[in-house]
Amino acid sequence: MRLLSALLIGLVFGIGIATSGMINPAKVLNFFDIAGNWDPSLAFVMGGALAVAIPGYRLVLAREAPRFEPKFQLPDTKLIDMKLVAGSGLFGIGWGIAGFCPGGALPALGTLRPEALAFVASMILGLFIARGLKAFAARSPESA
Repeated sequence: MRLLSALLIGLVFGIGIATSGMINPAKVLNFFDIAGNWDPSLAFVMGGALAVAIPGYRLVLAREAPRFEPKFQLPDTKLIDMKLVAGSGLFGIGWGIAGFCPGGALPALGTLRPEALAFVASMILGLFIARGLKAFAARSPESA
């Protein structure tokens, strides 16, 4: 039931991203092009997502635990550190350059467009590199 639930949630998310046009990197890049061919529709998509997510989180987090897990998987800190700021910055730069973020790129795989395939392949490679760097940093004498 847990996998079916995840599949259905992912399907609804992917359909929403595709319907809103957010799998098209040109549409996303036009949102960032304020001085040129600006397209404000991304702001409406994000606003609609917040209008659903904010009450949804309040409703779900009022429960003691999720339906298919023993506990909620929430951050254990509210600290804004350099790792968070750098990661957020890299995310934004990548989104601004490529026109894809992970949420839009995964549904875009269904189009088989080369740029979507290249983005997801690069994203996966980046995840492995980050994991390797984290393991390396944990073993280095300076981290002790």
